[in-house]
Amino acid sequence: MPSAPGAFIQDRLAGWVSDLTTLHELTERLAGTRTLDDALHEFLDAGAALVGARRGLVVLEPSDRRGPVSTVGLGLSHAELGLIETVPRTATTYGRILEGLPETEGALSTPDLLGDTALDPRRREVAARLGYAASYAVPVTAEATGRLGAAVWLYDEPAEPLKRQRHLAGLYAGYAGEHLARLLELERARADIATITEELLPSRLPRVAGVQLAARHRRTPRGGGDWYDALALPEGALGLAVGSVNGSGPSALAAMGRLRAGLRAYAVMEGEDPVAVLSDLELLLRLTEPARTATALFAYCEPAERKILLAGAGHTPPLLIGDRRTEFVETSVSAPLGMLACWEAPSVEITPAPGETVLLCTDGLLRRTGDSTDRAFARLHSAAASVPKAMRQDAGAIADHVLRTVLPDGLDRGDGAQDVVVLAARFD
Repeated sequence: MPSAPGAFIQDRLAGWVSDLTTLHELTERLAGTRTLDDALHEFLDAGAALVGARRGLVVLEPSDRRGPVSTVGLGLSHAELGLIETVPRTATTYGRILEGLPETEGALSTPDLLGDTALDPRRREVAARLGYAASYAVPVTAEATGRLGAAVWLYDEPAEPLKRQRHLAGLYAGYAGEHLARLLELERARADIATITEELLPSRLPRVAGVQLAARHRRTPRGGGDWYDALALPEGALGLAVGSVNGSGPSALAAMGRLRAGLRAYAVMEGEDPVAVLSDLELLLRLTEPARTATALFAYCEPAERKILLAGAGHTPPLLIGDRRTEFVETSVSAPLGMLACWEAPSVEITPAPGETVLLCTDGLLRRTGDSTDRAFARLHSAAASVPKAMRQDAGAIADHVLRTVLPDGLDRGDGAQDVVVLAARFD
């Protein structure tokens, strides 16, 4: 039978092992989160379990003031979070941490909110209304970025965490801060890419008599190189274009921006000759991006006559959608831009019937299906053919139906670096 000191040591060792196991499981769960919102919820849940609380909130408010700013609650409704925020910030523990006050280097405990008459009356009033009697707050920091925010857990009765609980919560908060900092940088990068992409693409589509336009662009977090354009040309003509630059990220976006700007200039100068437009685009790509390839399709439209002259460079052919037919336009087979010393391919002329829609899309729509090329084309054709008759009067409704039908699960399948673009032109 072990001696009393030996039993005490064994109990302590067993407690340490249990604590380390718990900490490992919680950090593993946190490491599995991929978005800031998911990570904040996981951090709040795990922290509550570690300190023995039932409710709480975490405020993300980076000290560099670059955002994003958000508040996540545990066991608190939006109205209750709003009520807590009516307390003067410097009167709350989490608020003092966010303000960077001198005494907030570590955790702040308030074991008896209702009985501590030195506290701000508004804080005690809100605590009484919401039914919590104690709080424990910790800063959320990272070595590289400094303070990211603060978390506070709320107790139903006067209480404060034990020394062991505070130690575990501190270790966990330290790990959480580093993980949140990584996700924050990713979130900011995605936001920057989204802003750049929106600036590079048309802010609105032109209004041209005889044709109704609609565009749908679905970005990926990494920022693909898919793009579209529609521009009014002299004598009532219309230029339509879609394209895709290989790769993803800032460099692909920069290349996409250069190509789109180049195509707009070429379309104004010689838009009635789509082959010349794409030949010029080929030269621009070889001069500015010699190691990159791209696909593109340009269509010169005369809405008054419902006549379209188009040329494609390695791009998905457009679809004609009408009451009597749904078919791919037979474009000539051509290599993508940047793959040949000199690009040139014949153009194709089509004449949509009144009420028919020409649907242009980028390769990302097909790749996102996760299917083989043949099956992806079949799925796209089937989606276009299944557009309900009542929707065929609206170019936007047609584009939405095709997107929903081809990608019923959204953008979660296939190549994660591919954007998706659908451009619909319905002719009167």
